[in-house]
Amino acid sequence: MPDTTPHQPAPSRQRAVKAVIPAAGLATRFLPATKAVPKELLPVVDRPVLQYIVEEAAAAGIRDILLVTGRGKTSMVDHFDRRPDLEARLAEKGDDERLAAVRRPSELAEIYTCRQGEPLGLGHAISYGESHVGNEAFACLLGDEFVEETEPLLPAMLDLQAQTGGIVLALIEVEPDETSRYGIASVEPSDLTGDAGEVLRVTGLVEKPKPEEAPSNLAVIGRYVLPPTLFDAIRRIGPGAGGEIQLTDAMALLLAEGTPVHGIVYRGTRYDTGMPLGYLQAVVQLACKRDDLGQPFSQWLTQFVEKDLRG
Repeated sequence: MPDTTPHQPAPSRQRAVKAVIPAAGLATRFLPATKAVPKELLPVVDRPVLQYIVEEAAAAGIRDILLVTGRGKTSMVDHFDRRPDLEARLAEKGDDERLAAVRRPSELAEIYTCRQGEPLGLGHAISYGESHVGNEAFACLLGDEFVEETEPLLPAMLDLQAQTGGIVLALIEVEPDETSRYGIASVEPSDLTGDAGEVLRVTGLVEKPKPEEAPSNLAVIGRYVLPPTLFDAIRRIGPGAGGEIQLTDAMALLLAEGTPVHGIVYRGTRYDTGMPLGYLQAVVQLACKRDDLGQPFSQWLTQFVEKDLRG
């Protein structure tokens, strides 16, 4: 079926310039490490996960970011604050490289914060952004995944949302037995185009379906560009999967009411740090790409695999 959604930007539509990052979860998969340290601050080599995400947003032109935090997570905000004492010590030592690295988080964006009293689902967390976002489209970036900086996704999503005025999702292809981990989209062709991947029209969304019930193998990942009407939709839905207020349900409601929904199929490199295996994979992959660490670390890793693992 041809795509019947508008293809030309309306004069009043603007590219989203704000982002919401929900980061109030308990991160039980990483206990006891996350008992006192937020999962979002676990280091991937020498930068915390959250910094990679804020850098991704800043590179796409978003410099106004709201962190939705929870109890015991104030250190996330501290990471993006200045440390004059540490900076002075590094300056005295003439350590310009580390000084620049310490200052960088505070220079990326304006960071705001609010606290979600109780984690009741992704939709519930995003609802805390309404007063900050106002009547504007906004990006939502989940706090446990990011993409390779040389293969950006968010700029194309922002451009597409400004064109359609609706919802734009990031999609990846998954194996059939993985559908129960994701929201899954039913799709049809679109004549729209995007710089980061194929653009499809989304006709339906199902939260974490069994493989035999999944409408496709296209999973929604943690990048969204959303219209401000989403907040009213969140108020109108009840608890969904897991008894929580689900973002997928709110988007499905808007879709049913005529809001255009499109997805970009991303085939670049995505780092998923939401589970221990994915976190470790991200550390290894990014360490191997480092100019200062890549060669010696890759050499050691090869030796370790060949001698210790394979015997």
